[in-house]
Amino acid sequence: MNRAGLLPRRSTAGRQPDQEPLDPALVRLALVLMLGSFAAGLDTTIANVAIDSLRSHFHAAVGTVQWVSTAYLLALTMIVPLTAWAVDRFGARRMWLTSLTVFLAGSMLCGMAWSTGSLIGFRVLQGLGGGMLLPLVRTILARAAGKERMGRAMVFVAVPGSLTPVLGPMLGGLVINSLDWRWAFYINAPLCLLALALSWRMLPRDHEHTATVRLDGLGLILLPLGLGTLVFGISEIGNNGGVLSGTALIGLAAAAVLLVCYTFHALQTKITPILDLRLFKVRSFTASSMMLFLFGGSFYGALFLLPLYYQQARGASVLHAGLLLAPLGCGMALAMSKVGKLIDRTGAERTITLTGMVLAAGGIVPFALVGPHTSAFLLGAATFVTGLGLGTVTLSAFTSTYRGLSPAQIAPATSASRILQQVGGTLGTVFLAVLLQQAIGTAATPDSAFAHTFTWALALTSLAVVPALLLPKRKPQPAT
Repeated sequence: MNRAGLLPRRSTAGRQPDQEPLDPALVRLALVLMLGSFAAGLDTTIANVAIDSLRSHFHAAVGTVQWVSTAYLLALTMIVPLTAWAVDRFGARRMWLTSLTVFLAGSMLCGMAWSTGSLIGFRVLQGLGGGMLLPLVRTILARAAGKERMGRAMVFVAVPGSLTPVLGPMLGGLVINSLDWRWAFYINAPLCLLALALSWRMLPRDHEHTATVRLDGLGLILLPLGLGTLVFGISEIGNNGGVLSGTALIGLAAAAVLLVCYTFHALQTKITPILDLRLFKVRSFTASSMMLFLFGGSFYGALFLLPLYYQQARGASVLHAGLLLAPLGCGMALAMSKVGKLIDRTGAERTITLTGMVLAAGGIVPFALVGPHTSAFLLGAATFVTGLGLGTVTLSAFTSTYRGLSPAQIAPATSASRILQQVGGTLGTVFLAVLLQQAIGTAATPDSAFAHTFTWALALTSLAVVPALLLPKRKPQPAT
């Protein structure tokens, strides 16, 4: 048995590791895990399609209703640091089933929400349930696959992220257009129930666990509070007229103090901190994590902006907007189906990553220049190209995360990179929502307001070139 305690290793003598087919047991396990993580990812994209309907239903501003997305992402981020400790204490199977159950309960409560505040609160519960799902998948598969098969194994992690931009908007548009916005959350029920049934049957029983990993209680207070107040401070810039408003300044100042305190704590504590800053001594981890941070902002920012653009500037229905978002996911799915094998075969992670960045940035350019007469076909093609780039960079970053790390560092590295990806997505969504809200109040047309906001999204994407240059040109070759 490997350390994960889930899969036996098969003999593959006579083949190079990067040429071996994936073990059927690994594939079966990955498919079951992928189904559960798909449920959490699906609700992100479905909820984004519903943003305009929620804004109208609750008579709320964009800066307020964006918390329906932001609260979910922030809750996902807050629970991720508990993954390594919880698995060590309770076991992977128990935590997987528990997380799925809480996510299902949160989804049902979201559908019953009676106000913006109640919906945001239930989205937090939903995020707390779904937050561990993807880190659990990554940790289990990384240990089971080994470094030589990491690129192909990480495809199963990335696939839900590539399918949800395709299926989420379409399903969301269909159910909201035919039924009601509440069904954007109720639709999770059959998927979660199926995932629970399959997981209960197919995931191996946990061995007895005793917590060898001590929980970083102080870090668990400082880091989430710091991130939460940072998000609050940024959102208040848009709601209260600028960075110099009282509530914005208080939020940003409190966030700075809390995050500085966490930094000192993380570097001095003798136990494994919630976000282990010492991992940044490994160059490949630093580069991949920074890319996930910046591309998290680009990805979730795009998922937030695109449906709103089509509905507010182009007058599209909810269903039509969902369909118009599908090329993004198609591009991601195509990239991820090819890039994993390419990384394992060539090891040219830096070249592959930079190529993906050019594609992602190039796809955003037409939206940064958009006008009332911009071709819908051009925008659809640009969305597809953006998806190609995002899929390429995300999968490359997933793979690079583990280069140069010991097996004992895999779990904390998974949590750390996931935290940074979610924080990037949260901050990116809030930042772009604030810019859009301000631009709508001053721009002559909706198209110019969105063009201004997409220009900032392009700048955010372009910044990822800096950490990409830190990646090694090729992965180290195994000794012969």
